[in-house]
Amino acid sequence: MAGDALLGKTALVTGASRGIGAAAARALAAQGVRVALVSRSADTLQTLAAELGKGSLAAPCDVTDETAVRHVVEHVTRTFGGGPDIIVNNAGIFRIAPLLAMSDALFVETMQTNLIAPFFLIRACLPAMHKRGSGHIITIGSIADRAIMPENGAYSPAKYGLRAMHEVLRLETKGSGVRATLISPGATDTPIWDDIFAENHTRHLPSRDIMMTPAAVADAIVYVASQPQGVNIDELRLSRS
Repeated sequence: MAGDALLGKTALVTGASRGIGAAAARALAAQGVRVALVSRSADTLQTLAAELGKGSLAAPCDVTDETAVRHVVEHVTRTFGGGPDIIVNNAGIFRIAPLLAMSDALFVETMQTNLIAPFFLIRACLPAMHKRGSGHIITIGSIADRAIMPENGAYSPAKYGLRAMHEVLRLETKGSGVRATLISPGATDTPIWDDIFAENHTRHLPSRDIMMTPAAVADAIVYVASQPQGVNIDELRLSRS
């Protein structure tokens, strides 16, 4: 699909142990990209790294910990011989509850994982990208970054904030050689839904059999990353046909 556009590049993918992150890692590796796999699930990452081969790196990290993020970026940079060419800011959690019933802990955890963690990674990787005049930060948003649904009072604010941060990043990197893309998929069938459906919190949600696949989102990631250096896809919205 991408020809040789990505051959020899490096990428760091968060939330890489499952769902969209694992699919993105597989799709990028298939294009000759050396991928650093980041999540808290060390054993799963090791298995996936062995599957991908091609110098893929398991890099366990709690992305909500600023010090851990800084250290993992330093580790990936040393291992790859330079900062990653592509960042896929994908890690996220999704829980639903009415605002009146939502715990402080749930709200804070959602913000930490879905909004603050991507900031930590951007801040850790952007200086090297600016210095060399190239790099691509791909942010995985959601239909919830522009559409409001009941019982979504943590996830949607986090994704709206993530969209805003992407738009600021795009303005601040324009003309620098660093690219920034927001990919906003509709509902995608990943393990993020498992607990929600197990608890029958489904009245406002689509059934899983009509959701997009993680592979479809991964194809979009490869598509935007493989554009010529002078082309930036600011935003890509995905929905089921």
